[in-house]
Amino acid sequence: MSKRFRNWAETWIEDNILHGGNPDIENYDVRARRLMDEMYAAAAAANFSDVETAEERKHLAPLVLAKVSDDTDFDYDTFTLKYLLAAEFEDGD
Repeated sequence: MSKRFRNWAETWIEDNILHGGNPDIENYDVRARRLMDEMYAAAAAANFSDVETAEERKHLAPLVLAKVSDDTDFDYDTFTLKYLLAAEFEDGD
């Protein structure tokens, strides 16, 4: 295993993936795959070799999926948007 890449990837996950997700827009599996693709594109830009990234792929996928499916944090912006939309449609406007 490439410890250097794994450390970089764990930091990237913490910095770029917010806890939880909005399943109304994108399910967890699709979001995890999209973010994994973004992470590997960033890894290529950071000059990690394909060998380094390939051997860690199976170890990092569960970390990304756990991060996107952890909905313990309350998403205030999503709540506000849903509340405003509900209020707008309730008015009949």
